[in-house]
Amino acid sequence: MILKKTAEEIKIMEEGGKILSEIIKEVGKLVKPGITTNELNRVAEALILNFGAKPAFKGYGGFPAALCTSVNEQIVHAAPSDRVLREGDIISLDIGMEYKGFNTDMAKTLPVGNITSEAQKLIKVTRQALKVGIKAVKPGGYFKDIGIAIQKYVESQKFSVVRDLCGHGIGKSIHEAPQVINYKEKGASPKIEEGVVFCIEPMVVVGDWKLKRSDDGFAFITADDSLSCHFEQTIAITKDGVKILTMLE
Repeated sequence: MILKKTAEEIKIMEEGGKILSEIIKEVGKLVKPGITTNELNRVAEALILNFGAKPAFKGYGGFPAALCTSVNEQIVHAAPSDRVLREGDIISLDIGMEYKGFNTDMAKTLPVGNITSEAQKLIKVTRQALKVGIKAVKPGGYFKDIGIAIQKYVESQKFSVVRDLCGHGIGKSIHEAPQVINYKEKGASPKIEEGVVFCIEPMVVVGDWKLKRSDDGFAFITADDSLSCHFEQTIAITKDGVKILTMLE
């Protein structure tokens, strides 16, 4: 069941989204060769707590941290560690945060120093895929329209969309109905109505879209170890239309 939010609840989520946007911006400033993903996580968690919020991912399904730090072939959900970022890597920073009882969720992929032209294009295309997906959101339309738009754009750029992971509804729980698919799905899909809040998060890869799990069971990795990229924002449908609750730079 899709849980709709009141205007007051969406306002709280918008406050949380602004805070989360600032946090991910500050953590992103630290991304450089030589820093560990554990260090990025420590900063992210400290900032979340300083704002009077809670890290939504920590403890969720046993996840040990506030921040997901997915590098290169890691698509999403990689746990921070002593891994040192190297020149040429790309890293997805993904944070879920609970603020005044409601969650927001966002992610962005950043270069580590100088990266290849292919990696640059992958980041550019994935970020644009998110914008394409948001543009496809129409009150009264259908969630499947988002996936159709994202897949069409990504494949036109000669990349692949991950099929086994998707966006999601969000509110008092970090993951709620509906699933927000990033590709053309068969059959009916829910209608996009006022009060619905959800996350769009295209995951785009250079090679095949199939995936595997990391040894620790947290990260999803491209099965062919090809480069991957991830962007995410939280979106609300209000009486005035589509409102983005988290903002990327």
